Amino acid sequence: MASLRRPISEKSAEYYLSNAPSLVVLLLLNAMAFLVGILYYVETMPSVPTFLWPLYADSPTAIALATLSLATLLPNLNNRLRDAPINLPLAYLHTFAFVWLVKYGLWTFVALNRRVDLYIGFDIASLYAYWFILFTHLLFVVLAFVIPHYGKTTRGALITSLGLLLVNDIFDYGFGYHPPIRYEPGLFLATATVSLSIGSVLLASWMFDRLEQPSKI
Repeated sequence: MASLRRPISEKSAEYYLSNAPSLVVLLLLNAMAFLVGILYYVETMPSVPTFLWPLYADSPTAIALATLSLATLLPNLNNRLRDAPINLPLAYLHTFAFVWLVKYGLWTFVALNRRVDLYIGFDIASLYAYWFILFTHLLFVVLAFVIPHYGKTTRGALITSLGLLLVNDIFDYGFGYHPPIRYEPGLFLATATVSLSIGSVLLASWMFDRLEQPSKI
Protein backbone atom coordinates (compact mmCIF):
# COMPACT_ATOMS: atom_id res chain seq x y z
CA MET A 1 0.00 0.00 0.00
CA ALA A 2 1.07 3.56 -0.65
CA SER A 3 1.81 5.66 2.42
CA LEU A 4 3.14 9.10 3.29
CA ARG A 5 6.66 7.69 3.50
CA ARG A 6 6.15 5.63 0.34
CA PRO A 7 3.79 7.67 -1.90
CA ILE A 8 4.21 5.08 -4.66
CA SER A 9 3.26 1.59 -3.54
CA GLU A 10 5.75 -1.25 -3.73
CA LYS A 11 3.40 -3.11 -6.07
CA SER A 12 3.34 -0.22 -8.54
CA ALA A 13 7.11 0.28 -8.33
CA GLU A 14 7.73 -3.42 -8.94
CA TYR A 15 5.37 -3.46 -11.93
CA TYR A 16 7.59 -0.97 -13.74
CA LEU A 17 11.02 -1.76 -12.34
CA SER A 18 11.06 -5.55 -12.00
CA ASN A 19 9.91 -6.33 -15.55
CA ALA A 20 12.39 -6.18 -18.40
CA PRO A 21 10.18 -4.39 -21.00
CA SER A 22 9.07 -1.56 -18.72
CA LEU A 23 12.50 -1.08 -17.15
CA VAL A 24 14.23 -0.97 -20.53
CA VAL A 25 11.67 1.51 -21.85
CA LEU A 26 12.19 3.67 -18.77
CA LEU A 27 15.96 3.58 -19.26
CA LEU A 28 15.58 4.55 -22.92
CA LEU A 29 13.23 7.41 -22.04
CA ASN A 30 15.74 8.64 -19.49
CA ALA A 31 18.52 8.47 -22.07
CA MET A 32 16.43 10.52 -24.51
CA ALA A 33 15.59 13.05 -21.80
CA PHE A 34 19.27 13.33 -20.95
CA LEU A 35 20.17 14.09 -24.57
CA VAL A 36 17.37 16.67 -24.88
CA GLY A 37 18.53 18.31 -21.66
CA ILE A 38 22.14 18.40 -22.79
CA LEU A 39 21.09 19.98 -26.11
CA TYR A 40 19.20 22.69 -24.22
CA TYR A 41 22.15 23.49 -21.98
CA VAL A 42 24.66 23.40 -24.83
CA GLU A 43 22.59 25.96 -26.73
CA THR A 44 22.63 28.31 -23.77
CA MET A 45 25.97 27.34 -22.27
CA PRO A 46 28.36 30.11 -21.25
CA SER A 47 32.10 29.56 -21.11
CA VAL A 48 32.00 26.70 -18.61
CA PRO A 49 34.98 24.31 -18.53
CA THR A 50 33.95 20.83 -19.63
CA PHE A 51 34.75 19.22 -16.28
CA LEU A 52 32.29 21.61 -14.60
CA TRP A 53 29.37 20.77 -16.89
CA PRO A 54 27.79 18.40 -14.31
CA LEU A 55 27.48 21.40 -11.99
CA TYR A 56 26.02 23.64 -14.69
CA ALA A 57 23.71 21.16 -16.44
CA ASP A 58 21.74 20.40 -13.28
CA SER A 59 18.74 18.55 -14.75
CA PRO A 60 20.76 16.32 -17.11
CA THR A 61 22.98 15.45 -14.15
CA ALA A 62 19.89 14.40 -12.18
CA ILE A 63 18.69 12.25 -15.09
CA ALA A 64 22.13 10.67 -15.53
CA LEU A 65 22.26 9.73 -11.83
CA ALA A 66 18.72 8.34 -12.00
CA THR A 67 19.56 6.28 -15.09
CA LEU A 68 22.61 4.79 -13.40
CA SER A 69 20.53 4.04 -10.32
CA LEU A 70 17.82 2.29 -12.37
CA ALA A 71 20.41 0.37 -14.38
CA THR A 72 21.55 -1.38 -11.19
CA LEU A 73 18.18 -3.18 -11.23
CA LEU A 74 18.93 -5.05 -14.45
CA PRO A 75 20.49 -8.03 -12.59
CA ASN A 76 17.40 -8.13 -10.37
CA LEU A 77 14.74 -8.53 -13.08
CA ASN A 78 11.74 -10.66 -12.11
CA ASN A 79 12.68 -10.45 -8.43
CA ARG A 80 11.32 -8.31 -5.62
CA LEU A 81 12.72 -4.79 -5.48
CA ARG A 82 13.62 -5.31 -1.84
CA ASP A 83 15.99 -8.06 -3.01
CA ALA A 84 17.92 -5.76 -5.35
CA PRO A 85 21.70 -5.72 -4.78
CA ILE A 86 22.89 -3.05 -2.37
CA ASN A 87 26.28 -2.06 -1.01
CA LEU A 88 27.96 1.12 0.14
CA PRO A 89 28.76 2.58 -3.32
CA LEU A 90 25.20 1.84 -4.47
CA ALA A 91 23.80 3.51 -1.35
CA TYR A 92 25.69 6.66 -2.34
CA LEU A 93 24.47 6.42 -5.95
CA HIS A 94 20.82 5.93 -4.99
CA THR A 95 21.01 8.79 -2.49
CA PHE A 96 22.59 11.14 -5.04
CA ALA A 97 19.97 10.21 -7.64
CA PHE A 98 17.11 10.82 -5.21
CA VAL A 99 18.23 14.21 -3.95
CA TRP A 100 19.16 15.54 -7.40
CA LEU A 101 15.81 14.46 -8.84
CA VAL A 102 13.79 15.97 -6.00
CA LYS A 103 15.77 19.19 -5.87
CA TYR A 104 15.78 20.00 -9.56
CA GLY A 105 12.28 18.72 -10.17
CA LEU A 106 10.95 21.15 -7.55
CA TRP A 107 13.48 23.87 -8.45
CA THR A 108 12.05 24.05 -11.96
CA PHE A 109 8.52 24.45 -10.57
CA VAL A 110 9.69 27.29 -8.31
CA ALA A 111 11.81 28.99 -10.99
CA LEU A 112 9.14 28.96 -13.68
CA ASN A 113 6.38 30.15 -11.37
CA ARG A 114 8.52 32.87 -9.78
CA ARG A 115 7.98 34.85 -13.00
CA VAL A 116 5.17 32.89 -14.56
CA ASP A 117 4.28 35.85 -16.79
CA LEU A 118 7.51 35.29 -18.73
CA TYR A 119 6.69 31.65 -19.48
CA ILE A 120 3.03 30.73 -19.41
CA GLY A 121 0.96 30.71 -22.57
CA PHE A 122 -0.66 28.39 -25.07
CA ASP A 123 1.31 29.04 -28.22
CA ILE A 124 3.83 26.44 -29.40
CA ALA A 125 6.81 28.14 -27.74
CA SER A 126 5.03 28.49 -24.40
CA LEU A 127 3.73 24.93 -24.48
CA TYR A 128 7.36 23.81 -24.43
CA ALA A 129 8.91 26.56 -22.32
CA TYR A 130 6.36 26.23 -19.51
CA TRP A 131 3.99 23.29 -19.67
CA PHE A 132 6.29 20.63 -21.13
CA ILE A 133 9.29 21.56 -18.99
CA LEU A 134 7.14 21.86 -15.86
CA PHE A 135 5.45 18.48 -16.42
CA THR A 136 8.64 16.59 -17.24
CA HIS A 137 10.50 18.02 -14.26
CA LEU A 138 7.70 17.15 -11.86
CA LEU A 139 8.11 13.59 -13.14
CA PHE A 140 11.62 13.81 -11.63
CA VAL A 141 9.98 13.76 -8.22
CA VAL A 142 7.77 10.80 -9.13
CA LEU A 143 10.83 8.91 -10.33
CA ALA A 144 12.71 9.80 -7.14
CA PHE A 145 9.95 8.29 -5.02
CA VAL A 146 10.49 4.79 -6.44
CA ILE A 147 14.19 4.73 -5.50
CA PRO A 148 13.66 4.09 -1.75
CA HIS A 149 11.88 0.86 -2.70
CA TYR A 150 15.19 -0.66 -3.79
CA GLY A 151 17.87 1.69 -2.49
CA LYS A 152 19.21 2.46 0.96
CA THR A 153 21.29 5.27 2.35
CA THR A 154 23.88 5.99 5.02
CA ARG A 155 24.81 8.96 7.13
CA GLY A 156 27.87 9.50 4.96
CA ALA A 157 25.82 9.44 1.76
CA LEU A 158 23.42 12.03 3.16
CA ILE A 159 26.21 14.32 4.39
CA THR A 160 28.09 14.01 1.10
CA SER A 161 24.90 14.72 -0.87
CA LEU A 162 24.26 17.88 1.11
CA GLY A 163 27.85 19.04 0.67
CA LEU A 164 27.77 18.48 -3.10
CA LEU A 165 24.40 20.19 -3.48
CA LEU A 166 25.61 23.24 -1.57
CA VAL A 167 28.79 23.36 -3.67
CA ASN A 168 26.51 23.28 -6.72
CA ASP A 169 24.52 26.19 -5.27
CA ILE A 170 27.67 28.24 -4.73
CA PHE A 171 28.72 27.49 -8.31
CA ASP A 172 25.29 28.51 -9.62
CA TYR A 173 24.69 31.68 -7.64
CA GLY A 174 28.10 32.64 -6.31
CA PHE A 175 29.72 32.46 -9.75
CA GLY A 176 26.66 33.11 -11.91
CA TYR A 177 26.37 29.70 -13.57
CA HIS A 178 22.76 29.03 -12.59
CA PRO A 179 20.51 27.25 -15.11
CA PRO A 180 19.38 29.54 -17.95
CA ILE A 181 16.18 31.37 -17.06
CA ARG A 182 14.49 34.49 -18.45
CA TYR A 183 15.15 36.73 -15.47
CA GLU A 184 17.81 37.46 -12.90
CA PRO A 185 17.39 34.91 -10.10
CA GLY A 186 18.02 37.33 -7.24
CA LEU A 187 18.09 36.50 -3.54
CA PHE A 188 14.72 34.75 -3.53
CA LEU A 189 15.64 32.02 -5.99
CA ALA A 190 19.11 31.58 -4.51
CA THR A 191 17.60 31.14 -1.04
CA ALA A 192 14.91 28.80 -2.38
CA THR A 193 17.59 26.70 -4.07
CA VAL A 194 19.62 26.30 -0.88
CA SER A 195 16.41 25.42 0.96
CA LEU A 196 15.67 22.75 -1.64
CA SER A 197 19.17 21.33 -1.18
CA ILE A 198 18.60 20.95 2.54
CA GLY A 199 15.01 19.79 2.15
CA SER A 200 15.80 17.10 -0.42
CA VAL A 201 18.46 15.60 1.85
CA LEU A 202 16.12 15.66 4.84
CA LEU A 203 13.46 13.97 2.72
CA ALA A 204 15.97 11.30 1.68
CA SER A 205 16.91 10.73 5.32
CA TRP A 206 13.24 10.14 6.13
CA MET A 207 12.24 8.03 3.11
CA PHE A 208 15.25 5.73 2.81
CA ASP A 209 16.00 2.76 5.00
CA ARG A 210 19.56 2.65 6.33
CA LEU A 211 22.21 0.33 4.97
CA GLU A 212 23.49 -1.78 7.81
CA GLN A 213 27.21 -1.05 7.80
CA PRO A 214 28.16 -0.71 11.48
CA SER A 215 31.82 0.00 10.75
CA LYS A 216 31.20 2.49 7.95
CA ILE A 217 29.25 5.70 7.44
